[in-house]
Amino acid sequence: MKYLDEYRDPELVRKLVAAIENRATRRWTMMEICGGQTHAFLRDGLDGLIASRVELIHGPGCPVCVTPLERIDRALAIASRPEVIFTTFGDMLRVPGSTLDLARVRARGGDVRFVYSPLDTLEIAAQNPDREVVFFAVGFETTIPATALTVHEAKRRGIANLSVLVSHMIVPPAVDAILGRDDSRIDGLLAAGHVCAIMGHDVYPEIAQRRRVPIVIAGFEPTDLLEGVLMLIDQLETGRHELENQYRRAVRPEGNVAARRMIDEVYEPADQTWRGIGLIPSSGVHLRSAYRAFDAVERFEVGEISACEPATCRAGDVLVGRLRPQECPEFGVGCTPESPLGAPMVSAEGACSAHWRYARRSERVPV
Repeated sequence: MKYLDEYRDPELVRKLVAAIENRATRRWTMMEICGGQTHAFLRDGLDGLIASRVELIHGPGCPVCVTPLERIDRALAIASRPEVIFTTFGDMLRVPGSTLDLARVRARGGDVRFVYSPLDTLEIAAQNPDREVVFFAVGFETTIPATALTVHEAKRRGIANLSVLVSHMIVPPAVDAILGRDDSRIDGLLAAGHVCAIMGHDVYPEIAQRRRVPIVIAGFEPTDLLEGVLMLIDQLETGRHELENQYRRAVRPEGNVAARRMIDEVYEPADQTWRGIGLIPSSGVHLRSAYRAFDAVERFEVGEISACEPATCRAGDVLVGRLRPQECPEFGVGCTPESPLGAPMVSAEGACSAHWRYARRSERVPV
């Protein structure tokens, strides 16, 4: 495909792999924070090609996977109400709550629909003025602008039957928290290019300096990822810990100014609980007072919700890099895509899903 073939060139991949092998004097441990990057590494066999010089561990870069169980149970309670049309992205349909998931709510008669954009929900609400329409707003900084625009437009157009159940996550505070763990083994970190394309990268230099861990913003194609790894190795071999931007064709220091302005108009920072990690200060958002009428938590009283993770699910250890998916005793036994214990097994960006789909092809050269 035009403008993509050059980033998938097998010969360039081989040259980058050779450069990594020649530059690294030891085996370095690196985390890719983004679930899309995790799938790309395994899908294209890149992890196997660099395994002699790099140990890759997976981060919590899957917003579906880190959505707290309490919020999922709240979504299930709201979606089960007869007056509600509940919308979400397709990834959320099979994410297990404490006792069921959205797919089962739909099978039992709930009006649960998946959408490609939160703006689709706006039109559903306009077409169904006698129903309450709720959008489950899950995602990192990449999806927050669209949700903010949806709420902004709902207020402007006077569409009062729409609300959002907000579970957005902000990535840099989570990166900082993970790098600051006493048991962290991370030598270098690949940051998510699409998040930085929205928010810029002004917060990362300070994190890299304070945690003394180099950070490279990388894209999602084979040559992007391998070049990002090589840039990290060069920093590590020379004793540097800085921010570098491999994904310059998409990421600017200031990010997307219009998108950031829309986020600031509708949302304000909030503390957020990450599933498997815990509470991280200022790692989420909630609606500002001017838009609080569109908050589904305040609109729907569903009672006290207290959720506990399944004792056998090790998703939390996977999400912070303490455990590789295939090291979990339940992987492929008590936890499969057909019967998942946790979200990482069914999300399109989940690490467990990636290992389930691609582990047997981990040595394949990308073409």
